[in-house]
Amino acid sequence: MAMTEAGSRLAFVLGTSAGGVGRHVAMLAEGLVRRGHQVVVAGPPETEEAFGFGRLGARFVPVPISDRPRPLNDLRAVRALRALRGAHAVHAHGLRAGALAALALTGTRTGLVVTLHNAATAGGAIGAVYGVLERIVARRADRVLVVSPDLGERMAGLGAGHVEAAVVPAPVLTPSGRGPQEVRDELGAGDRPVFLTVARLAQQKGLETLLDVAAAFGPGRAPAGSAPRAVFLIAGEGPLRAELQGRVDRENLPVRLLGNRSDVGDLLGVARALVVPSRWEGQPLTVQEALRAGTPVIATAVGGIPPMVGEGGLLVPYGDVAALREAVDRVLADDELVRTLAGAAARRGAGLPGQQEALEAVMAVYAGISRAGTSGRA
Repeated sequence: MAMTEAGSRLAFVLGTSAGGVGRHVAMLAEGLVRRGHQVVVAGPPETEEAFGFGRLGARFVPVPISDRPRPLNDLRAVRALRALRGAHAVHAHGLRAGALAALALTGTRTGLVVTLHNAATAGGAIGAVYGVLERIVARRADRVLVVSPDLGERMAGLGAGHVEAAVVPAPVLTPSGRGPQEVRDELGAGDRPVFLTVARLAQQKGLETLLDVAAAFGPGRAPAGSAPRAVFLIAGEGPLRAELQGRVDRENLPVRLLGNRSDVGDLLGVARALVVPSRWEGQPLTVQEALRAGTPVIATAVGGIPPMVGEGGLLVPYGDVAALREAVDRVLADDELVRTLAGAAARRGAGLPGQQEALEAVMAVYAGISRAGTSGRA
């Protein structure tokens, strides 16, 4: 049976996820089930709780894939993933999930696709382990899909034979029906310009740089020129929350940590710009959402951000506080610039791929594996 025929058994593997990766797998699983395929999703139990793969028509298999190297858990995961050997294709999402799936499929002819959603930025011993996992994926996966050009270059350099661009669309935001003033009132923003960041509160997101910039807009620290004081809103949760909140309180910064929010569309509607100070990003869903909403983007020029944003925003080097502050100042002071960026953002957003394009892209990858066959994994 060809992999594109209805009834094909397709399996997804993912590790710990509270956001974009899990939503992407859920979108693919739901779409493939609707096309008549038998879909299995293997991952940590909490991913089923968060994304409800079973409710979407897939069969969920709990597998202990953690976010850090844990030898005993990893051995259990490899053993559990061997049950997927009869699938027409196994599609793993993330470096650790991909490496564990590759080990589980050793000696089989089951096709393996690995989508790399993030760069391995850790150093030291953990960084060395990730280097080993990258080589496993590069040499054993039949196809490696990447969310940014730099990831593709790295995997090709490690020996990956087939590297392609991944299609990872953001879900369409559902309007809440609230007006901008109602949203502003709930946020306590008053008439101040709002700069929004939507991110996990983690090291990769560069939030310490954002707080450095926000310090220039605190009480008694008027920015250059006549631009009004701004408020910086950060939506998301993560391990750095206490540290970030502590600094906000100590320095009286004009920053509010909002926690996880289900109304990102409303927040984008009142934001003068989305600010993305990350150390690295692939195809960030929040940037896609901002572009579709016609909200200008101020972001670091890393990973897949530059080709995605195009003329719809201002790009700065990662970690450059002065450059990021200057970009914020420009957006604060120049209404015409904001209108120009907003128009360009909306045009970029209109051209972004959606769910159907993502499904067609992965089905083409699976079909390519089916035509080429697999050589087995030593």
